Amino acid sequence: MEERFNLIVIGSGPGGYVAAIKAAKLGMKTALIENGEIGGTCLNRGCIPTKTLMHSSHLYYEAQGFMDAGICFTGLSYDYDKIKDRKDEVVNKIRQGIVALLEANGVAILHGTAMIKKNHRILLKSFEKVKELETEKILIATGSKPVIPNIEGAHLNNVVTSDELLSRSGGPYQKLLVIGGGVIGIEFATIFRELGCEVEIIEALDRILPNMDKEISQSISMSLKKKGIMIHTKAKVVKISEAIDNGLCCEYEEKDTLKNTAAEGILLAIGRRANTKDLFEEGFSLEMEGPNIKVNSDFETNEPGIYAIGDVTKGKQLAHAASAQGIVAVERMANKEPSIDINVIPSCIYTVPEVAVVGMSEEEAMYNGYSVKVGKYPMLGNSKTILSMGERGYIKVICDATTDRILGASLLCDRATDMVSEFATAIVGGMTFKDLASVIRPHPTYSEAITEALEDVAGMAIHLMPKKR
Repeated sequence: MEERFNLIVIGSGPGGYVAAIKAAKLGMKTALIENGEIGGTCLNRGCIPTKTLMHSSHLYYEAQGFMDAGICFTGLSYDYDKIKDRKDEVVNKIRQGIVALLEANGVAILHGTAMIKKNHRILLKSFEKVKELETEKILIATGSKPVIPNIEGAHLNNVVTSDELLSRSGGPYQKLLVIGGGVIGIEFATIFRELGCEVEIIEALDRILPNMDKEISQSISMSLKKKGIMIHTKAKVVKISEAIDNGLCCEYEEKDTLKNTAAEGILLAIGRRANTKDLFEEGFSLEMEGPNIKVNSDFETNEPGIYAIGDVTKGKQLAHAASAQGIVAVERMANKEPSIDINVIPSCIYTVPEVAVVGMSEEEAMYNGYSVKVGKYPMLGNSKTILSMGERGYIKVICDATTDRILGASLLCDRATDMVSEFATAIVGGMTFKDLASVIRPHPTYSEAITEALEDVAGMAIHLMPKKR
């Protein structure tokens, strides 16, 4: 029998590695098992590589408008191989940092595939070697994997998931068809369109970003169409086949009419599913909620001492949510009160302009019985947006009309993903719109618009025309 641990974490994504470090800091003898590269999906096949590519695509797209800022140049182009090389360099640098943190905190990194057995034992398979580990507690953080829809032709060459698109060799597709108008699909559509590719989106529901505020969905849809992206909603893919010219043909139904479109590549972006394949020994299982592991408020499963967090459980599939859950789960293992409010989770989309939401939307607040009042400020009145040649957008804040407490916020603007934390702090702290408006924000900055939106709740915004009575 190998040495005994206080905690073994399975999966080294943002939930797993953060939980392992937190556990070590709380004095637990901790091991982390990973069957791939440290960092999980977020670092290696998700958040970081996607946003690194997007940084390059944004720069290239913005450079095409430099003439308007008085900057002259000729021969603008990009090298896609160098863009991907930089993406790999960024990922490697961050991965090395995570490994260094794990080692510095005394976390044992074990490479291999874990299978959970009865009595808190784990079978670790690595390089054709098998050994058994014993631990007091287990934390499952195995994340998720892309869903492959049951569509004829879904397994053809150049029909890819986000994982495969990020690792694909060669240049970008001349035309990319995106099946799915959620966050993943929209971000990849943005990257490829900014690099000059033709892009088309097929979404089964009545709008893209269906889980977002309707106004944000409509605004992003308008922005994407303005950039030349074709969007089909209420459309169902029927079949994918090889085209005569070695490309792909996609048949879909839209408004009861069968249509087709051709593309070099097709991205399947209809969602992700909990990754629990081969995780449990035959004869041992945990209570599930559909494909997800069921947990209580402490993230403990029906098996005492076994916990689960992140995408493998039901809830928002977000890296920062998994990290927060990992910390709370470990704190509860150590009989400590949670240090994080996990009920307030911001969601972000890195389009142009950026999207960030937190708390309740106006519709959600009313559905939950609140009488609401709203403040809103258009970003085209913001000095930093104007001088930076920013696009149309806004900041909207939703408040309880009875107590003035902030219930939620929606931001559609440059730096939205950085500014949304102000509202998250306010919601967790039970602040009113007057509390948050009392802060002096520097000029000229995007954050000045926060003050204006807050002041507009009471009709007192300085840089808004008075409402007609």
